[in-house]
Amino acid sequence: MGGIVSKAANQQPTKSSLERERQSTDEKARRASGSAHYTDVSLPKSSNGSVSLSNVEAWESTASADPKIQLARTVLAHSNIKTALTSRETQIAVPHVFNHEVEFHTGPVTNQKSSGRCWLFATTNVIRYEVMKKLKLKDFQCSQSYLFFWDKLNKSNYYLELSIENAHLPVDDRLVNFLADDLISDGGQWDMVVNLLETYGLVPLPIYPESFHSSASGSLNKLLKLKLREHALTLRDLSATLRTNSLLTSEQVTAILRAKKEQLMQEVYTIMTATLGVPPKPDVSFTWEYYNEDGKYSKWEGTPLEFYKAFATRYTPSECFSLINDPRNEYNKLYTVDKLGNVWGGRRVLYVNTGSTELKAAVVRSIKAGQPVFFGCDVNQFSDSSKDVGIMDLDYHQYQQAFNIQLNLTKAQRLQTNESAMTHAMVISGVHVDEKTGCPIRFKVENSWGDESGHKGYMVMSDKWFDEFVYQVVVHKSLAPKELVRVFEAGEPSVLPAWDPMGALA
Repeated sequence: MGGIVSKAANQQPTKSSLERERQSTDEKARRASGSAHYTDVSLPKSSNGSVSLSNVEAWESTASADPKIQLARTVLAHSNIKTALTSRETQIAVPHVFNHEVEFHTGPVTNQKSSGRCWLFATTNVIRYEVMKKLKLKDFQCSQSYLFFWDKLNKSNYYLELSIENAHLPVDDRLVNFLADDLISDGGQWDMVVNLLETYGLVPLPIYPESFHSSASGSLNKLLKLKLREHALTLRDLSATLRTNSLLTSEQVTAILRAKKEQLMQEVYTIMTATLGVPPKPDVSFTWEYYNEDGKYSKWEGTPLEFYKAFATRYTPSECFSLINDPRNEYNKLYTVDKLGNVWGGRRVLYVNTGSTELKAAVVRSIKAGQPVFFGCDVNQFSDSSKDVGIMDLDYHQYQQAFNIQLNLTKAQRLQTNESAMTHAMVISGVHVDEKTGCPIRFKVENSWGDESGHKGYMVMSDKWFDEFVYQVVVHKSLAPKELVRVFEAGEPSVLPAWDPMGALA
C-alpha cells in the first residue's frame, strides 16, 4: 500500500501566488535601491514647498504648447469667463418649454432686490396661487416685508436667548463665535417661515408695503448686528455676576437675564420700526380693497392670521416638510441643525434625507397635482440668469474644454469642502418629462430677481443640474412617499453641528 501524500506537497503555485511573489521581489528591489526608482518628475522642483521659478517655467512650457490654452488666453483677456465660455448648443438643447405646468399662472414676477429674502419670496409665491385663484385676481403679491419684520425681530430675540443659554462658554468658543458671525441673516428655512405664518399670519402687499431697508437690508443688518453683539456681552457679564450669588437658583438667574434681555430688545424694536415701519398686529383686523381680474371693486376684512388661514388651505404650509439630498449622511433618516431657528420655542428645522431621485419624483407628483414647489439650491453654480437666458445646466459653461481640466468633486465632497451649500430658494412651477419613461428632463423655475432676470423672470433647470445642486424640496405630506412621511413623523432627529452646510439659510 502506498503512503498518503498531502495536497500541499503536490500543489503547484497558482498564477496569483506567483504574481504576489514577483511583486514582493520587486518591492524588495525598490527598497534596496533607495530612491533610484523615482524619476525626476516625481521629485519636487521646490524642495521647501514654495513656488519656484522652475515651477513656473515648467507650467508655462506645458500651457504654451497647447493651442486651446493659447486661444483661451486670447479670448479671456477681454471677456468675462462666465459669458465667454457659455455653450450655445446647451442653451438650444434646454428650452423654456414644459409638458406639465401648474395650471394657474401668477403675476407679477417678484423682486427681492438687494436683500436675502428669497425664502420669504419663494414661500409667498407659492401661497399667492391660492389667493389669486380664490379671489380671481390678475396680479397679486403678499407682503414679504411683513414676514421679514417679524423674522428679524424674532431672530434678534433668538440670538440673545442663545447668548443667555451659552453664557457659561468662553467668548471665543467655536459655537459662541459662530453664532455671533451671521446672527440675523436675511435668509431662512421652510420650518422658520412656518413659524412666522402660524404666529403672525400674512397680509397683502398694500397693507404693509416695501420700505427702503426691506429692499436693501445691508445697512439695517449692520446696525442691528452691532447692537445685538453689544447686548450679548451685556447679558454674558450679567450672567457671570448673578451666578456668583449662591442665594439665586438657576431659574431665578434665567428670569433676571430675560428681563434684562427684554429691556435691550426695546432698542432693536425701535430701530426696526423706524426703518421698516410698524407692522399690523396679527390679531387686529385690516381692510384690503382691490379690483379683481374683471376690474370689479371688492374688499377683504380680517386679521393677518385670518387671511393666512383663509387662503393657505389646499396644501397647508404646516403640513408640508423638507426632503433633502445630502450624500454625506445616511438616507431615510431625520436630521436637524443645532441652534438653527428664528422663533424661540417654535417649530424645529427638520429634514428627511433621501436620494435625488426621490426628490424629483416628489416634485413631479406635486406639479401634476397643481402644487408649485418651494426648493433650495446653490443657484450660482453653472447657471446664467442673464436677461432672455435663464439656464441652469452642468454643460453650460465650458470650463473643462477651455482649460483642459476636469472638475471631479462629487456633491458630497462639495459640501465637505465648503464649495457648495444651499444659497437660494425659488419655486418649481413646471416640469418636462420623458413621455416614454416618465422621468424628468428639465424644470421650470420661478425666481424672485425681477422680470429682467432670466427668461422673463424664469429659469430652466436641467435634470442633471438638479442632481448636483438642488439640496431641498418642500412637499405636502399627501404628495410625499409614505415611508418618508413616517420618517418625518417618528422619532428624534440626528443633530448636525451648528456650522454644518445644511444649516445654510437660503
